[in-house]
Amino acid sequence: MNVQEHDMYASFKQKLFDWFLGEKDFSDLSRVMQAVIVLLKEEFKLLEVTFYLLNPLKKIFHPEATTNRSIQSNPERYGIPFDERLKKGLDEVLVTENGDGTKTVQFSLYFSEDSLGLIRFQFPEDWFIRDEFIGKIQKDFSKIFNKIRKISQILNEEKRYEQLHRAATKIHSSMNIDDVLEEIVRTLKEVYPSFTCHLFLSHDSSTHRDLPIKLLSYENEDEHMGAMQAYVTGQIQLEDSLASKKSIIYAPIKGAQGIYGVIEMIAPTIMVLPKSEIRFISLLANTAGSALENAKLYEQSKRLVADLQLINETIHHLNTNLRFQDALQFMVEKIKTSFAAEEVGFVMIQGNERKILPGSTPFFHSRDAKAYIDFVLHRIQCSRDTLFLGDAKINVQSGVVFRSLMAVPMMRGMMKGVAIVLHREAYHFSFDMFKLLQSLIHHSTLAFTNAVLREELERMVITDRLTNLYARHYLDERIKRSMEEDGLGTFILIDIDNFKKINDTYGHQIGDEIIIQVANIIKANIRENDIGARWGGEELAVYLPKVSLNAGISIANRLVQKVREQTNPPVTISCGVSYWKKNRSDSVKELFNRADEALYTAKRTGKNRVVVQEY
Repeated sequence: MNVQEHDMYASFKQKLFDWFLGEKDFSDLSRVMQAVIVLLKEEFKLLEVTFYLLNPLKKIFHPEATTNRSIQSNPERYGIPFDERLKKGLDEVLVTENGDGTKTVQFSLYFSEDSLGLIRFQFPEDWFIRDEFIGKIQKDFSKIFNKIRKISQILNEEKRYEQLHRAATKIHSSMNIDDVLEEIVRTLKEVYPSFTCHLFLSHDSSTHRDLPIKLLSYENEDEHMGAMQAYVTGQIQLEDSLASKKSIIYAPIKGAQGIYGVIEMIAPTIMVLPKSEIRFISLLANTAGSALENAKLYEQSKRLVADLQLINETIHHLNTNLRFQDALQFMVEKIKTSFAAEEVGFVMIQGNERKILPGSTPFFHSRDAKAYIDFVLHRIQCSRDTLFLGDAKINVQSGVVFRSLMAVPMMRGMMKGVAIVLHREAYHFSFDMFKLLQSLIHHSTLAFTNAVLREELERMVITDRLTNLYARHYLDERIKRSMEEDGLGTFILIDIDNFKKINDTYGHQIGDEIIIQVANIIKANIRENDIGARWGGEELAVYLPKVSLNAGISIANRLVQKVREQTNPPVTISCGVSYWKKNRSDSVKELFNRADEALYTAKRTGKNRVVVQEY
């Protein structure tokens, strides 16, 4: 190196050192190298200088920094192919004459596994610097490039870990799952703006926000094999594709208690991700997993408290002496509200027969429900079987197709049946919902059984054991209430003619059967709100609330005719009819007395007839 070269190079190094001391941000490699090549151009009186970086996927040197405005405006046009000829000359300084009184110098900067640079500059033909001096520039620039690149990597690494720390602080401060997921996506996009990011989550995770989320499903296992492998094994999975010119990394979102999803990062134009990037993405995924687990545990605890409150309130309400139908209706509404269900049905199993309980939603009383009930009863073989389907495949000829299905058996004492909950949307019910439904049905079945037993006991108290008609005391109470609330009513007192002769002829067992036959005829010929009762012995009674005298006489005559025609051995009955109207002085006792007098007249005047006793 001669004196002139030495002085020029010393001046350049001094200015480079001053610039280095004054530079505050080395994270942007392109911007830093731009400053270096500008200094190089000015100090060595060059015409132009361009710094290139190798894109290994495209196999081309791309201009990263330049003093040439044409290259700056259209860098894609000025790429240098990384061909075999260039590979062989990487260790050499190439000097070519341009034919316009200028020369071009080209040499490589620091060759490594993942980084290769190239410097190209032009100078006049009368340039006084020798080739040996250019070799010195190449050697020192390789060192400069290598150090700047390392500083840039360290600073970028530090910046990313600062971002990771900030993201970790933010997501760990939130107990909202949606907030955690949103912050994970935001951090990934901030750190890797050129990458495509997706979160694969299981079906029990949902969000209402517009995030790049996909559902993990074994049905699409072939399409997302890497994601499924990462989810199942808990290990990072890598996919490098020459055909699509991209790298994909699948990082499991792991917590202490499980794996909650997978981060998918698609890196365009990168064939192999550096180990440092893999470590960072893995660390971010683990941080996300920890935060997501905390948020899930918090929401799970809140949900468990809410579930316990729901079970508590429901069972407390069911145990407040509700009628069985009212209890079922309350339960159906509670399930529809709590699970956002579309259809809820309770099916009782009595031998080979099924009975849709009142209170079930209208769908279960339609023909379309049969396919779902058949499917459930076929799948549930014993009291411990349950059914939870996210995408049910049930053959339905017509009507609405329900894809989400939950079914829980109701088995306790005399209660044998199943509760079925449906929704048209696939995977509408979460597994937590299913567990809550199981708990609700398990606890409510006892309340339902108690309601049935209570109603059965009440029925036994107010029902005659032989005839299944109402008992005398219940008849008295209903007539008294009717005389307080209604405007009129008709009472029919019935006696089986010659009943003693039947007992003497056929025996008391046949006599009881005759009473049962007559009672059944009465039940078949009166309305649901009419009161058929056993008065005592072979005497029966019917009270018709809000029924006029003429209508009551017609009913009494029909009963006389039906008994005569339908009993075996054949018998006849006599009827005494009385009635009352509002605004007339009357009582239950007087109503009975008038009917009794009319019955006595019917028996005395030939039997098998109806007699009316007026006021």
